Amino acid sequence: MKVCIPVAEYCGLESPVYGHFGSAPGFVLVDSETMSIERSGNQDQTHVHGQCHPMKAIAGMSPDAVVVGGIGAGALRGLLATGIKVYRCDGGTVADAMRLLGNGELSEIAEDDACAGHSEDHSCHR
Repeated sequence: MKVCIPVAEYCGLESPVYGHFGSAPGFVLVDSETMSIERSGNQDQTHVHGQCHPMKAIAGMSPDAVVVGGIGAGALRGLLATGIKVYRCDGGTVADAMRLLGNGELSEIAEDDACAGHSEDHSCHR
């Protein structure tokens, strides 16, 4: 499975999971079988709040799943509409997120769980 995870800075598998999908500076794509990793900048980072285009943001990465700290309802709907599952992981590193996902310890995010607003500290999903 290919898993896309938002990150603030790229440190390979030790990259910290970023708190919010739409405003993440970049993304990593991890192959869960090989743990190989690719990186990409957020191609939609300058969007107007509430107008995130998730498929533009991840620029052709084609993940099977996204693991995030938080995500807005519009971005969540956009990912779900393309068949991409979205899971919540509050903090840790990309390696931690992959371990938790592999162990079935991350829950899927439902639209009711999406961020309703935005704050600089991303307190909408803590």
